[in-house]
Amino acid sequence: MAKGGKINKMACVIIFFLGCLFQTQPVKAGEPSLPPHLIQSVSGEDIFEGMIALDLYHCPVLEEPDLEAAFENVKGSVVRIDMGTAYGSGVIFRMTADGAVIATNRHVLAYWREDSGVIRFPQGYYAGARVLGSSKDCDVGFLRVDREEIGLQALSELRSVFAGEGVFSEMRQGQEIFCLGAGREEEETIFQDAVLEDTDRYIETFGGEMLYGRGFAREGMSGGGMFDGCGRLIGLLTGGTYRNEIAGVPVDQVWEAYWEITGD
Repeated sequence: MAKGGKINKMACVIIFFLGCLFQTQPVKAGEPSLPPHLIQSVSGEDIFEGMIALDLYHCPVLEEPDLEAAFENVKGSVVRIDMGTAYGSGVIFRMTADGAVIATNRHVLAYWREDSGVIRFPQGYYAGARVLGSSKDCDVGFLRVDREEIGLQALSELRSVFAGEGVFSEMRQGQEIFCLGAGREEEETIFQDAVLEDTDRYIETFGGEMLYGRGFAREGMSGGGMFDGCGRLIGLLTGGTYRNEIAGVPVDQVWEAYWEITGD
């Protein structure tokens, strides 16, 4: 979308919310009861695209760590990637005017088939998706649920994770974190608390530097989110062991993969 178009959408959203505010004020006798024409002309599509331009479609972030409260904020952003005989997890990484971008593991996408694969959202929606691509350097790949596939109303109810680029630099050893992923039941989201032990441990199995922690990961949680206590995405859960070890791709590598694949 052209820059001027984005500004217009932003203006529509600002006008809409100002209009809502003004309508709550007492109306004097003799004043017209209808809102201004510009407010009446703002459509649902205008509001959606304006909020996209303002980057308002992400989960809230806490000021102080609280794992349970953070879980409540972000649980709607973790999806189940259903591939028939297998399933994995993903997170809504970005909301765009074209649809919802899902980040997951490259090894999860190895089982994906566009003619039969389904993304199941915690909100109760499900939709097909198409592969945007996978990174050559780390275990990250992306799907996109197109706006036409899921519909504007359903898309407007989704929220992406907060994945600020500065989050990685704030992570520290011994930090309490939590992981979210899909469970065996279609609408089940698994919460597991953990402790971050290392932010850049080289793990030969994955061929790169990974987040390493002490926690528990079940089958099917691959591609799910690793979050700090405020609800910010710090990485994608990639694997675990029976010794309560977990590993994930750091969020900075997820961003690098996204730029590599999409050019955004």
